Parts: sequence; structure tokens; C-alpha cells
Amino acid sequence: MEDDDECPPLAVELPPETPSGPSSDSPVGVTVITGYLGAGKSTLVNYILSAQHGKRIAVILNEFGEEIGVERAMINEGQGGTLVEDWVELANGCVCCTVKHSLVQALEQLVQRKERIDHILLETTGLADPAPIVSILWLDDQLESSIRLDSIITVIDAKNFRLQIDEHKNSSSFPEAFHQIAFADVVILNKIDLVEDNLEDLERQIHGVNALVTVVRSVRCQVDLNKVFDQQAYGSKNSSQLQELLEYSKSVPPNLRHDNSISTLCICEQDPVSLAKVESWLEDLLWEKKSDMDIYRCKGILHVHNSDQIHTLQAVREVYEVLPAREWSKTESRTNKIVVIGHNLDINILQDSFSHCKH
Repeated sequence: MEDDDECPPLAVELPPETPSGPSSDSPVGVTVITGYLGAGKSTLVNYILSAQHGKRIAVILNEFGEEIGVERAMINEGQGGTLVEDWVELANGCVCCTVKHSLVQALEQLVQRKERIDHILLETTGLADPAPIVSILWLDDQLESSIRLDSIITVIDAKNFRLQIDEHKNSSSFPEAFHQIAFADVVILNKIDLVEDNLEDLERQIHGVNALVTVVRSVRCQVDLNKVFDQQAYGSKNSSQLQELLEYSKSVPPNLRHDNSISTLCICEQDPVSLAKVESWLEDLLWEKKSDMDIYRCKGILHVHNSDQIHTLQAVREVYEVLPAREWSKTESRTNKIVVIGHNLDINILQDSFSHCKH
């Protein structure tokens, strides 16, 4: 069985640097990595840090407490066993964060380094619902932030996930692993060499929870890093990729189990909608929670009345954003498509309530 508690790559202490601001105007992408203990999160991080990708990667290990602070990281023992608060440099030029900084402070300190960071990995421990971290990292591009939330990656132990599915069949509850799939943009199905079952069936189970997620198979988390970096899952500039995901989600059959599981539903509406009404609809759905539905994620494209631009819709828990992305092309059929991921979803309520957003 794969050991998820591997030692981190050899590190040396870095001397303090004087902040000088980022060397580029483009924001640095942040990838949040979640998964059960033993699934392979640390293995993935160590693989990325050891690979010859030519990128300068920073890693923050984060325990999520009440203040969402960085409570442990790559720990260096100082004199008398005290913890050294600093950044350390790895053999290939990557860096790693130490302890006792709030997440925001750690990120600010990181992007102010003299040497430009290409990407940031935030490895979480014991986190089922990454929504709190999304609310911190997910910032509007127009704010010209120095960082941007790039994607959420969930690592799954393929062998144990099968056991969780089997246990779930005879229960009205669902394991936390399903929550992690629901929030993920990419699922790394790890340890496939230990599974004799049909992997296609496992992927169907994953897409039954989240039809938008990209599934990547791996052994010891050795994956194509193009599936990790620069996913831009929360940007408005990848509307074409979002449209492809929405089209694919329509081909995935709805979850027909009667145990109120986490599932994916798709709403379609041809008529143009009022932007103000859509925002009001989202706030009723996400904030007021007038129904029994628990919404985790929403993604969609909107045909807004009196606008020639595609608008993209993104929501994670109570945080949402609707932004213009680009102009509709002449060959595109202007329509509204929204995918909703959550618990105890009711397609009739969703479709009917959204229909009131028409102009």
C-alpha cells in the first residue's frame, strides 16, 4: 500500500528577503489539493516538487481551524526545538512555507518575493468542504489581485473508494469523500494498480456526483502536470471550455437514487434572462435556502437580455460571481445552461424557479 506520509524533498533554509512586489502583472494561480488521509495528497505534492517542469512552485500545508490559519507546514527545527518561521527552498528552485502565519499573510509574503513564483499549491488536511478557502482565494480578475484561485483537485484512493461506495449503497448518508468530489474541478483517481475492478465504473460513480469534474487516472500520483497547472476553473476567460463541460454534463444521466445523495442536475432555458433576476435567484438559492436543497457548486453560461456577450456563472456555497466573458459567435446558439451540484436536488424546483429569470 502506498505511504501517504512520505518525507518531503530535501530542503535548505532560505535567508529573509526584502519584499519587492511580483515581477509580472499576471496573478499567480493557486491550486487547492484535498483528499482523504492516505489517498496520496502528499505523494502528489512531492511528485510535483521533484518533477522537472521548469516552474517555480510554492507549497503551503494548511490545517483548517476556526481561523483557517497555516498551523503546520514543512517544519524546520531551530535551536531548542523552536519552529523556524520562514520559507525554505527545495533542490529544484521550488519553495515551501513554514508555520504560524495566517493564510492571507503567507500568500502576501510569498507573492512579494524577489523571484517570481509561477504557481502555488495549497495542500489541505482534514478538509471536506473547501468553501471557506474559496471565499478567501476566489477574487474578481478586475480587482487585479496578485493571486487567483486556479482549481480544486481531489485525490481519491481508488481501492478504498470502492469500499465507500459499497457502504453507501446500504445507507442514507454519504461519506465525506463525496463532498470532496462535489467541490473538485479535477479528481485524481490514484492507486489504480491496486484495483482489479472496472475503472470505467468508478469514473461513472464519480461523474454521478459531479458531472463537470475531470478524472485523471494515476499510479503514485504521477500525472500529466498539464492537468494540474493553469486550469483557470474560476476564470471568466475559459468560456469555451466551460461550454464543453456543460455539453458533456447533459450526456451524464441524472442520479436516480432515492437516498438524497449528492448529484448533478442541468438547467436549460432558451429565452434571454435578466441579470438582476438571475442574481436574485442565486441569492435565494444560496443564501435564503428556502428549500431542502443544499447547493455546493454551480457553473453555467447565460444569455443575458440586451447583451451580445456570453456571461459565465460560478458559485461555491454562498459565494457567486456572474461576469461577461466574450461576444457570442455567429454560429453559437444563444441559450442558458447551468449545472448544479448538491445534496437533495429537485430538478422541478430548480427549473421552475430559474424560468422566472426570463426577461
